[in-house]
Amino acid sequence: MKHPHHHDHCTDGGTVATIPDDAPTVALIGSPNAGKTTVFNSLTGIHAKTANYPGVTVTRREGSVDIDGRHVRLVDLPGTYSLTPVSPDEEIVIEALEGHVAGVAAPDGLAVVVDATTLERSLFLVSEVLALDRPTLVVLTMVDEVAARGGAVDIERLSAALGVPVLAVVGHRGIGLDELRRLLAEPERWSRPVMAPPDDPAERADWVESIVRSTVTAPGPDHRSTRIDNVLLHPVWGSVVFLAAMVVFFQVIFAFAAPLMDLVDRGFGSLIDAVHRAVPGMVGDFLADGVIGGVGGVLVFLPQITLLFVLLALMEKCGYLARAALLADRVMGVFGLEGRSFVSMLSSFACAVPGIMSTRTIPDQRTRISTMLAAPLMTCSARLPVYTLLVSAFVPDRSVLGPLRSQGLVMFGLYLLGAVSGLVYAGVLHLTTRRGASASFVMELPPYRWPTWRGVAIQTWEGAGGFVRKAGTIILATSMALWVLLNVPQVDAPSGLPPAAAASYEMEHSIAGYAGQALEPVTAPLGFEWRTNVALIGSLAAREVFVSTISITTAAQDEDSVGDRMASITDDSGDPIYDGPTVAALLIFFVYALQCFSTIAVLRRETNSWRWPAIAFGSMLVLAYVGAFVARTLTQVVT
Repeated sequence: MKHPHHHDHCTDGGTVATIPDDAPTVALIGSPNAGKTTVFNSLTGIHAKTANYPGVTVTRREGSVDIDGRHVRLVDLPGTYSLTPVSPDEEIVIEALEGHVAGVAAPDGLAVVVDATTLERSLFLVSEVLALDRPTLVVLTMVDEVAARGGAVDIERLSAALGVPVLAVVGHRGIGLDELRRLLAEPERWSRPVMAPPDDPAERADWVESIVRSTVTAPGPDHRSTRIDNVLLHPVWGSVVFLAAMVVFFQVIFAFAAPLMDLVDRGFGSLIDAVHRAVPGMVGDFLADGVIGGVGGVLVFLPQITLLFVLLALMEKCGYLARAALLADRVMGVFGLEGRSFVSMLSSFACAVPGIMSTRTIPDQRTRISTMLAAPLMTCSARLPVYTLLVSAFVPDRSVLGPLRSQGLVMFGLYLLGAVSGLVYAGVLHLTTRRGASASFVMELPPYRWPTWRGVAIQTWEGAGGFVRKAGTIILATSMALWVLLNVPQVDAPSGLPPAAAASYEMEHSIAGYAGQALEPVTAPLGFEWRTNVALIGSLAAREVFVSTISITTAAQDEDSVGDRMASITDDSGDPIYDGPTVAALLIFFVYALQCFSTIAVLRRETNSWRWPAIAFGSMLVLAYVGAFVARTLTQVVT
């Protein structure tokens, strides 16, 4: 079978090995939490490609598997419980299997990943795949967990009953993967089912029951999971555990990453000094302050971003996030949302873009739009550098209650404010949009298991790697452009000014400086002056640009860190520019403002209209302004 591309290059997480045009394609099919992605990652590693199917916004993941010199293209299809679609994700699965997606060839073989602990339910999906009459392989996962509970699956009998090869694997331990690779090398040799499963639902249910009865020794109940779920899924105790976990989550992010952040900060500071010494004049200033200072001001937060993704991966891999989604389902219902909305909104804590794209699993269009537009209010990783900069520099680090410290609690409060505001925002949208057909929320709860370092590493690599790539592209380009705009035209400062004041005078009379001053009548009630306004303009491209812009505009200050340099800036009367009320206003502004071109673009693509992105941007800008004004006013009253 010929494929349209000979070379594949990764858009997220590495480079896919070169795949010959005649390489066979195998599609992985399976329900969510069946272990499909674990199998995919175990076979392809980080060398996978993430892109969209042509003409739609559904994500496809592809990787290359090398079997003794022969390459196989492995496609990880979106998770689905059935080939009767109820959402865009499920629609693309059947279209991809039947070769109805333009520019994407139909797969040569279908590998159905089945959870052995839920075999009876999974066999309904298997029966639908077998009805396609294509070369099929069944990959049985979680067999170790079945065995641990005293159960067993007769693989040979199951294969004979289905009429296709069946292979048991334990993906995270590598068990069975060598045999799986061997089978993947020749999908054309896989047998097709001798007899298709019955079409009638009642007869198909009898067919499934007969297969399970003849091939499965039922495992005993999972008493461990039951005991844990009695606490974690309890309406009261489960909520208490969740809030406690989130508090610890942010305390860990703040405390553990600090030493590495200081190390990275000192490294970039030394590099900037070295460039200033080696390259004199404006070119040296551009390289040191515009390029290295701009990007370094953001990359200094890489340890925190990495730790954020590590903790999220651990919570997901151990099975807790699925429980949190189920627990949140009843809370989501109050705001017109559901458990799948929680999953999308939780994904948005890493980045709103994949969070918005994950709403494709929500069948109800009304709920989907409400979730998409609320997703940008979740505190994404792009806000973390801004929050960390302001909280570290202006919130005293004090012990509040034992190991709980003030900075971590403030950070938790900002995240909680964003989440609660997102729910209220979604509820208002849900009440004002047209009602559509509702669908029940179904989620398979995975068993509790110890996360593997490989799975956590791959997920962290993808998240932190995306942050680094963003710093090397969008943030770098924006920082360079802003440096130029902050230094053109060249203006001579009045004689006798100290170096820092002279540099500030020159930037204030630049193109960017004049733009920032033009906004001062609007932003003065919030306490924002021209430097802040310039940084806010830059942050429209990406929120992290705020940090790199502040780093550039304060580069002439003597203090080591960007936060210290901000704290040292004063106005003509000697009062600090960034006082408590102004910092409070900035923090609240960043909680609400939609400052991300990528998010706006994805909203446009997902809704196929500029109406919803315009509503989101405008309403959140109003929320940000009003919220910042209220925060500044209240802080002035309190202090």
